[in-house]
Amino acid sequence: MEVSVLTLGATLHTALVPDRTGAVAQVLLASDELGQILGPARHFGATVGRYANRIADSRITLDGHEHRLTPTGHGVTLHGGPDGFADRLWAAEEVADGERAGVRLHLHSPDGDQGFPGALDVWVSYLLDPAGELSIEYRAVTTRPTVINLTNHAYVNLAGEGSGDVLDHLLTLEADAYTPVDERQVPYGPYESVAGTPFDFTTARPIGGQLAQDHPQLKAAGGFDHNFVLRARPQDGVAARAALLTDPVSGRTLEVLTTEPGLQVYTANTFAGTVRGAAGVPYGPYAGIALETQHHPDSPHHPEYPSTELRPDEEFRSRTVLRFSW
Repeated sequence: MEVSVLTLGATLHTALVPDRTGAVAQVLLASDELGQILGPARHFGATVGRYANRIADSRITLDGHEHRLTPTGHGVTLHGGPDGFADRLWAAEEVADGERAGVRLHLHSPDGDQGFPGALDVWVSYLLDPAGELSIEYRAVTTRPTVINLTNHAYVNLAGEGSGDVLDHLLTLEADAYTPVDERQVPYGPYESVAGTPFDFTTARPIGGQLAQDHPQLKAAGGFDHNFVLRARPQDGVAARAALLTDPVSGRTLEVLTTEPGLQVYTANTFAGTVRGAAGVPYGPYAGIALETQHHPDSPHHPEYPSTELRPDEEFRSRTVLRFSW
């Protein structure tokens, strides 16, 4: 197995993974054309921040002070703003940890960046071991109280990029609830149970079969673009399983483990063929699936959600593991 990382956006760019016969395929949706990477593919595999997902009304309040964020449209600030971490050049250095090898990337985000308070220093490490386990480790510190929510935005197709859609992939989620959303894709209330709904992936189910069900939340988004509330994470900071994705044809599987409380599942509903990968095939709807480990969307406006606040005397740490097998 082999992965590559770009300093632009601290991006997980490729993952070459064998199947049950030993045939290797690139399983991440990606473009090698700079124009696409800076345009319609700008979030493909990128480290998204300072706040992944949506913040309603482009504002937050900390210690009684309101901070106006740079909007991205539709009444929200999405993925940290129009000039978020995915658009920055990160500094990189090679790292090694026993049998694991990889790269550590660093970014300095100044006080007031996209409206967020506090100068923030962020480190993201990608470490791959010989068994096919890729660890993504995040660390951050701030000079003022702020909010932070980091994720990786890779799109996966275990059959290989450009091979078609992921509708026959089997998905299992360690989640008994999700956060329903309004027309802006912002959570509007308490958690809802997945039981008896297309959102029930508590046992392995084909993605296409769940998408075909009649549900107003699926109709509004054109598919899945929702945050799932993961079962309680270990208190000792060990990453626990969030999802298992399987391609029955190739035999490739991806197990996602994380310390984060939520998982945004996005089935590339709006893809319109504007991005082509190495195979030269345009990516249409459902060409891949994003399994974004993170805190819940719009948490600053929902005190009942796990907090995303970070203060100067604290250190943000998060870990996600992508465990490939075949």
